[in-house]
Amino acid sequence: MKKSSSFLLGIVFIVTSLTSPMSLAFSQQCSINLNYGVIINPTHIRIVERGQTQVQINNDDQLFIQGREHQLNDEQKLLFKQFSTGIREQFPEIIAIAIEGVDIGLKAVNEVIGGLTGENSASQQNVQAKFEELKWRIRTRFNQSANNYYIAPQDLNDFEELFAGEFEQEIEEVIQESIGTILKAVGQSLIKDDNRYEGGNGEERITTFDERMAGMSKGLELAVSERAKALEDKAKEYCEQLTELDNIESKLQQTIPALQPFNLIETNL
Repeated sequence: MKKSSSFLLGIVFIVTSLTSPMSLAFSQQCSINLNYGVIINPTHIRIVERGQTQVQINNDDQLFIQGREHQLNDEQKLLFKQFSTGIREQFPEIIAIAIEGVDIGLKAVNEVIGGLTGENSASQQNVQAKFEELKWRIRTRFNQSANNYYIAPQDLNDFEELFAGEFEQEIEEVIQESIGTILKAVGQSLIKDDNRYEGGNGEERITTFDERMAGMSKGLELAVSERAKALEDKAKEYCEQLTELDNIESKLQQTIPALQPFNLIETNL
């Protein structure tokens, strides 16, 4: 059992890493709610509720609230410029961070398969293709076309809900298939070791295999931990930026009372 235990522990670590980096990165840093959906394109930003546009900003300086235009003075235009620019820059970053969180785990699995079957092997290419397709589907779910985004209402403390439903199932399917590929590769590796040490010391064969698997698991754990820490730092900075954007929104609500019922960003300190 010694030769399998360290490697199976490594697999458990990999599978855990597929979901934990993206959720932990936010849950440890963000106490922020996005109370409405947001549609962003190059000419306008729409804040929507149940498919209905409640607030629309055109060209960063024209405001409509429930279909009625509100004239803006110079100070309000400046605040809206800051607010809309912040939305355009920061909201799509949610998608990028989410995809990076998934990518951490996918890369880890891919590295294991490559280490066992060889770089660019048929097994690795097959799993890599599924990873790329999954990431493409996630990206296109929120980025319908160039510079067009939809971000759903969500609690960033519970960020994994972003991947509920079809993506959660697809990720699980990729994990299961990847583990099957990994275990098949382990079997093939054992056969090669048997052939290599045929007529030799069986204990030496077991020790060599165990050392190789343990080294791979240790290196993988270190790489995933470093990537997860970098993602956590990025999420912390991102949440600080959202908090600053919430402060700008509060200033707008003070100067435009009609905006107060439509609080997009809610910071829970």
